[in-house]
Amino acid sequence: MAYDVHIIGGGMAGSEAAWQLAKRGLKVRLSEMRGGGDMTPAHQTAGLAELVCSNSFRSDDDEKNAVGLLHYEMRQLDSLIMAAAAKARVPAGSALAVDRDVFSAEVEAALAAQPTLAVVRERIDVLPSAGLTIIATGPLTAEALARSIGAATGADSLAFFDAIAPIVYRDTINMDVAWMASRWDKGAEASLEMGGDGRDYINCPMTKDQYLAFREELLAGEKTEFKEWEANTPYFDGCMPVEVMAERGVETLRFGPMKPVGLDNPHWATPEHPNGRWPYAVVQLRQDNKLGTLWNMVGFQTKLKHAEQVRVFRTIPGLEQAEFARLGGLHRNTFLNSPTLLDRQLRLKQAPHIRFAGQITGCEGYVESAAVGLLAGLMTAAQVAGQDWSAPPRTTALGALLAHITGDAEADSYQPMNVNFGLFPPVDADVKKKVRKEAYTARAKADLAGWIA
Repeated sequence: MAYDVHIIGGGMAGSEAAWQLAKRGLKVRLSEMRGGGDMTPAHQTAGLAELVCSNSFRSDDDEKNAVGLLHYEMRQLDSLIMAAAAKARVPAGSALAVDRDVFSAEVEAALAAQPTLAVVRERIDVLPSAGLTIIATGPLTAEALARSIGAATGADSLAFFDAIAPIVYRDTINMDVAWMASRWDKGAEASLEMGGDGRDYINCPMTKDQYLAFREELLAGEKTEFKEWEANTPYFDGCMPVEVMAERGVETLRFGPMKPVGLDNPHWATPEHPNGRWPYAVVQLRQDNKLGTLWNMVGFQTKLKHAEQVRVFRTIPGLEQAEFARLGGLHRNTFLNSPTLLDRQLRLKQAPHIRFAGQITGCEGYVESAAVGLLAGLMTAAQVAGQDWSAPPRTTALGALLAHITGDAEADSYQPMNVNFGLFPPVDADVKKKVRKEAYTARAKADLAGWIA
């Protein structure tokens, strides 16, 4: 069929943009190369909106957390990604984590039900010369299309490495050593409401000697070798490989993914401490599917070679016999210098019929990618209808993220960014620090309501 808008890329951003357009009756062609004979270095399926790294959308707290606020705002705008996440949700304390297979299937089913949307399994190698287009190919854009984008922008894309954490089969974890708990019992109430037991993480404890020995194994383990053209590509701090963190100092891991605070180990209980004691360090695993059979190692993105991963991670107490459903990996991500190349409505300045959305714009994270896709969909729908479109207020999470991408960030030092309160205009100086986050979210919700109205 003839279409009003062509979307290239069926990930989080492309799927969300397609939903926003199709539910408004626009004819949409969604091109996705996976399923048509092509694959990326990180994906494993042809499913739309496949989650290739963590299964967590991070905090769902919309009163004290910027990404939780972004969840809230997207729900107010009928986000497909947030609706699918609700149906695929698995216990994760106060975080929003999903069964990745259920999640992808929910997205596909919702899009398949839209009569004006056609999903076509095809690879697009060249930027379209005409017609409204949304490029949402993500950080793993196919080489030919990436060259076409480079030619159109007149500038090289930036790049960084993104690492994937391993997934462990639940029945191979030794629960005589490990135990289940959430840090400080945070999120227990939300967990219970959705069928969890309030103890949503498996915790593998380490003594000081075990921790120091484990760090040495990480440092000594055989790593993936970079190709010459990859050698100077930086890491994104939010997905730092665990062995790179280990290189930064003896205590770095203990103040990062292996922090032990708020976790009493009941296996170490004594008459003096009946609830147990905090270990010196902890490896946490989070449920990855609804059945609870798969658990991912939180914060354990890695560039260790596969055989080394099995050897080194089996030195973790409780994982001595662990079997891995997926081992970690490393891939090179690319993104645009969006503050320079895109206008305030995500349009390529040199070719304004083309919009970009998702991680290729330099936002970071599943939710942020989907949010930018949502905004691109709304912008494009307004354009087709001949209507003026105004951005969400910068006091909202959506508005702050969009403003950062499209001009507020320093172009010379532009790097991938998660949504955070540092992107928001400051609240009144007299607001006390302990309630400042609540002030940000309360202001954002009020301003979003006014924008929607």
